[in-house]
Amino acid sequence: MASRPTQPAVPACRREQGGGPIGGAPQHTARRRRLRAARLWRSRAVRAGVLITLLALCGLVILALVREQTGTRGFVVGLGLATLPVPLLLAAFRWLDRVEPGPWRNLLFAFAWGACAAALIAIIANSFATRWIATATADPASADTLGATVIAPVVEESAKAAAVLLLFLFRRRDFTGLVDGVVVAGFTATGFAFTENILYLGNAFGEDQAFGTSGLGSVTAATFFVRIVMSPFAHPLFTVLTGIGFGVAALAARHHRIRRVALPLLGLALAMGMHALWNGSTTLFGPWGFYGVYAAFMVPAFGLLTWLTIWTRQRELRTISAELPAYAAAGWLAAAEPQALSSMRARTMARDYARRTYGPGAGHAVSEYEAFATSLASLRHRARRGAVGPDFAERERELLHDLWRRRDVAAPALVYAAQATGRVAAPPPHRDYGGYNPYRR
Repeated sequence: MASRPTQPAVPACRREQGGGPIGGAPQHTARRRRLRAARLWRSRAVRAGVLITLLALCGLVILALVREQTGTRGFVVGLGLATLPVPLLLAAFRWLDRVEPGPWRNLLFAFAWGACAAALIAIIANSFATRWIATATADPASADTLGATVIAPVVEESAKAAAVLLLFLFRRRDFTGLVDGVVVAGFTATGFAFTENILYLGNAFGEDQAFGTSGLGSVTAATFFVRIVMSPFAHPLFTVLTGIGFGVAALAARHHRIRRVALPLLGLALAMGMHALWNGSTTLFGPWGFYGVYAAFMVPAFGLLTWLTIWTRQRELRTISAELPAYAAAGWLAAAEPQALSSMRARTMARDYARRTYGPGAGHAVSEYEAFATSLASLRHRARRGAVGPDFAERERELLHDLWRRRDVAAPALVYAAQATGRVAAPPPHRDYGGYNPYRR
């Protein structure tokens, strides 16, 4: 006769040692306070409020510091000129993220961190380190050179990398691969460059006001040409190397702990090295060194990283076509949907078709459906590589539920797009989208 499984024993109720309420009450009170504090901190609204408050305080401090250095007129001019490349850079990084777009809250946090927190850390740390070196060596000129070529790259890239690290640790579901790392790093660095450009352009304007120069020969025009026209991508290019390190680490299997730590550190070291080369180009290679490094190194590196990111985005589309047919075979998707979802043209056509036929709400539903389907394919792909934790089944079920809620609108639009773009040779057989129960498999 088989023995019945034993249940865990219930702990006995024991009196607190210490004799009565006088000795025990403080312990219970302290414990209740800790529990209340823990529950309060677990609240998403509380954490978001604390984070927004800290970033706002950093923004106010950095605003005061920059305005103090540039003056009010210089600040206004610097702000206006520094804003020009920001929409273009953010739009470019968002375009790279079209296949599996990350939540805007993460990107806004990254930009705010770069513009406020990272910029504040850089201004304070760079100034302190440069002054300390100048005092210790009694050589202010060498201190400025050392600060620009060594101190600034280390401080600034570390401060920007902190935003990527925070999202990698606390928004892990949204940080799934190389493209996510590139986009988060790009938004962070764009925010940092925005604040730094205000400072440089505002100081240049103040110098022109002091010496009475204006026009194309002014310091403001030269600074604008170098920082806004020639190299608006410089800071994003540096920090993207850190983002690539985190993105590749996100794809590594969970048991490869050394790789998951070493790759982000390698990316950060490369970012610091490229930043140091850029800052020290004139000192190392003479007055024309800046243009030499720009033409021989920065532009090719920018082109290579752009190609790598676009190639990775195409690989995401191939992952969709490889992973989603299993869900179509199980009845979760129509047979033509994986083909439509693996084509950017078909995805756009499906959204347009739903918007024209059923209204803007339907177009938005199709857009969400495409994002959830992409996340599902990515989740399954990472699970094959051992890069997903024990919550895989729960996460998979959540995504399938999100897809099913939008299926009545999205599936016909995607099937239409697959046929219209030639992704399927013939119309699939009729399927009743409302008769299948997603919770009975």
